[in-house]
Amino acid sequence: MTWLELYGRAVDSGEAAAGYYNRNVGLATPEGKVNVRIPIAAADTMDVRLWREEEVLAAIRPYAGRVPELRHVSDAPRFQVHHFIAGRVLDGFSPRGAAVPEHVLTDVVTLMDQLTRIPREKVPELPAYWPASGDGPAFGRLLADLTRQVHSLHVDEYREAFALLGIPEDPLAVVGPLWDGLTPRPFSVLHADLHRKNMIVADGATWFLDWELALWGDPMYEIGIHFHKMDYPEEQRAAVLRLWRERLRSECTAGPAADLDLYMAHEKIKSAVVDTVRYSKQLAAAPRPEREFLIGRLVKKVNAARQVWGAPPDLTFERVEEALAPWWKG
Repeated sequence: MTWLELYGRAVDSGEAAAGYYNRNVGLATPEGKVNVRIPIAAADTMDVRLWREEEVLAAIRPYAGRVPELRHVSDAPRFQVHHFIAGRVLDGFSPRGAAVPEHVLTDVVTLMDQLTRIPREKVPELPAYWPASGDGPAFGRLLADLTRQVHSLHVDEYREAFALLGIPEDPLAVVGPLWDGLTPRPFSVLHADLHRKNMIVADGATWFLDWELALWGDPMYEIGIHFHKMDYPEEQRAAVLRLWRERLRSECTAGPAADLDLYMAHEKIKSAVVDTVRYSKQLAAAPRPEREFLIGRLVKKVNAARQVWGAPPDLTFERVEEALAPWWKG
């Protein structure tokens, strides 16, 4: 069977695990099971994209062991083939807010440490506009600029919904002046999307998937976005932070708690804006139970951002349902 034939089987398959940017189809081959990864052409860009995923996997493979092995890359049509990792997706048995197995905490910090040890000359090329290593303020503003672009692109269509949810006209004004105060830390490879749906647990070990959003940046951002997306119970969050400060080199973890708080504040704002748009588009075809699930999640996300904006976290399910009614009612 050729790689193109394998791709055709994946396209025709009715069974796929879809993220926001890619479909993943597990297929059996004579050499063993593989994962065919196909970009979703209609996906809006809601995150900073730096490198092609296959470039990242090739660069990190000698340093980080529990990542997908790249088997094939095609540009036309665009797809990748990875070795198939058999196990359980963490989110399937430990959803957001629940405690995770203790080894996951260690595995996450081990990966973060491994990524900080990849030499600069081993990572893919950086564009000319990318901030210099250690320039945390420029890196933070780069992240915020993408969030601002997403807001600007959709504000006309979502102006009424944003107002009902309490999203300010300039949602990033509250964090903008704070970037200049970030502590300098040497940049490293960041996964930048370490959450429960991107982790597979197999035989007491954690494998880390979906490297399409990997960045070269401040290691403090890695743990900040991880905390935001994992939603650990407080005791496990504290344990991860303690391990992170113990295991990583001191120059990678230097700085006050305010640096971590700033990155997390940005992620809360970004989630409120981005997920209002994402979820509204999903609601039209969603059955009632899924619609209620998405609305409930958005309540939590926007209430978290409201606290950053200095507003009470009193947004209700009914208010979010009303704000998104033009989309789910059609």
